[in-house]
Amino acid sequence: MTFMELLNIVCIFALGSPGPPEDVKVDEITDTTAQLSWKEGTDNHSPVISYSVQARTPFSVGWQTATTVPEVIDGKTHTATVVELNPWVEYEFRVVASNKIGGGEPSLPSEKVRTEEAVPEVPPSDASGGGGSRSELVITWDPVPEELQNGEGFGYVVAFRPVGVTNWIQTVVTSPDTPRYVFRNESILPFSLYEVKVGVYNNKGEGPFSPVTTVFSAEEEPTVAPSQVCANSLSSSEIEVSWKAVPWKLSNGHLLGYEVRYWNNGEEESSSKLKVAGNVTSARLRGLKSNLEYYTAVRAFNSAGTGPFSATVNATTKKTPPSQPPGNVVWNATDTKVLLNWEQVKAMENESEVTGYKVFYRTSSQNNVQVLNTNKTSAELLLPIKEDYIIEVKATTDGGDGTSSEQIRIPRITRGLLRSSDVCCAVSDPEARRSSASGIALFTDVLSTWEDATDSDKSD
Repeated sequence: MTFMELLNIVCIFALGSPGPPEDVKVDEITDTTAQLSWKEGTDNHSPVISYSVQARTPFSVGWQTATTVPEVIDGKTHTATVVELNPWVEYEFRVVASNKIGGGEPSLPSEKVRTEEAVPEVPPSDASGGGGSRSELVITWDPVPEELQNGEGFGYVVAFRPVGVTNWIQTVVTSPDTPRYVFRNESILPFSLYEVKVGVYNNKGEGPFSPVTTVFSAEEEPTVAPSQVCANSLSSSEIEVSWKAVPWKLSNGHLLGYEVRYWNNGEEESSSKLKVAGNVTSARLRGLKSNLEYYTAVRAFNSAGTGPFSATVNATTKKTPPSQPPGNVVWNATDTKVLLNWEQVKAMENESEVTGYKVFYRTSSQNNVQVLNTNKTSAELLLPIKEDYIIEVKATTDGGDGTSSEQIRIPRITRGLLRSSDVCCAVSDPEARRSSASGIALFTDVLSTWEDATDSDKSD
């Protein structure tokens, strides 16, 4: 390796990106510009070819590249004007030098400076409104962010007028964070159309208005109570309330729905409420206590408020279903049918009387449950026993379904002939098998009778 080759290697390793520029200052500030100057830092043996300026405010996310004049700052220039700044915002600046190796470390930030004030240029967005109480006009908008308020003394000029009227009514809202204004006057007709716009101002003067939009004044709350209110007990925990809709004109606004108030005897002060939307004229009260008298009343509501309550009606929830499940469930199965028998469920004094039974059945491979209703303590299911069946029995009452029996699994029948010798017998409760012998005999007799009837039909 020659001396010159070694020297070239040393020189290459000695080069680097520039050091940070020094002494960054803001020499002049206006409402939208800042004149900067700085001194060159170390070039690390490679001349600086350009500079870039970065800016930061309390509202920005970290440092952002600033727009400057000149747009491209060459390595021999140590001043630049930052443009497109927001008035009345606190800024700090830093400078980054670059050479052929790349960009260097940024300079230390300049001192914080605030741009000068200016007349606001951005109006509020999303001017709208509506709602409120009777004789009110509600006007809303999205407040202007602080970095766009352009100066102290910022506020809003709210202007409105009935549609078809020439002159604007104006008022001032002095809080920059306020998002709404409510004009109250008895002369305001319910659900009347108004034109509205919202402007801005600060100590430097008035800025632009938002585009004109239309807003309805507040509606009139309902004045008529629902009629023909009826309460009907469905179970030990549910009551259904129904009513006739109140008369309503579209010119009065939009009926939002109905509020159902309900309580049990002696607890009116701690009543509960349920709301239903739109034109629905019934509601189901759930989670009630069993065998208890409940009172209920209904009223309509809209955005302006609620109307008068209807007359109070009452209904008593049913007693709870029996806690005793159907016991000693016995089954007989052939390849086409299942015969079931179980002990009668007797309700206690505080329970609803049994009105019948439900037999729930499905194949072991499916979740789709089918239901057979019966008022007896036996049932016949015409099922092709090609796979296992899962069966449960529940008592039914006015208060709802009772406790389920133990699940019964009936295995599939593989033989095709229908004879008494083909019948398989089982009891859901192993301890009750001895007491169920008479039930099994009963099913054998039933099945024999069914077979005899079938043979007779065939001979005919």
